[in-house]
Amino acid sequence: MADTKQTKTIGEHAVAAELARRGWAPALTRDGLERTDILAVELAGSRTMIEVQVKAARGSGPRLSWPLGEKSQQPSLHAREWFVMVAIDELVTAPLRFFILPRDHVAAAAWIEHMNWLTAPGIASGVRNVGPERARVTLPTFAGYEDAWSTLGEPTDQVPVLLPPQFHDYAQDHARVGLPPDHPWNKVLPNW
Repeated sequence: MADTKQTKTIGEHAVAAELARRGWAPALTRDGLERTDILAVELAGSRTMIEVQVKAARGSGPRLSWPLGEKSQQPSLHAREWFVMVAIDELVTAPLRFFILPRDHVAAAAWIEHMNWLTAPGIASGVRNVGPERARVTLPTFAGYEDAWSTLGEPTDQVPVLLPPQFHDYAQDHARVGLPPDHPWNKVLPNW
């Protein structure tokens, strides 16, 4: 079993390197700074500053998943909060894959995927009883965001939603799935 601290370190340093390659000045934050692993400033143009939370997971294929508990499901505080999900596949030549998403997209994905799993029709009552604090999101859910580095300069509320199309239907099904209680999409659900 992989060391989770080592996995986190790989992810954070890889994201910092990729940001630097793309014209951002990244700075790793100290452990314990809630919601932010990297602060980065765009070196060209507007000198935009972003906050990035990195989540890294080891594995490959559609079963690879990232744990995204209640803190990850909190709405963004401003339009410059991002997640970068890192998939570390140690069995291939290019082992790192990056998925770049606004915080609100991650919060919606974690809630929707978990609640859909929890309340899926045909599952016997009591078989699935894990709350949203134990949510996991699989790689296919984030596939549309792979290598979306160019979106980092945009305000997060202007980034197109690239979640699977069926998630839009699940978000509207308030009786079974819906969205986290404080999520901004509860007011106006974007199209995707």
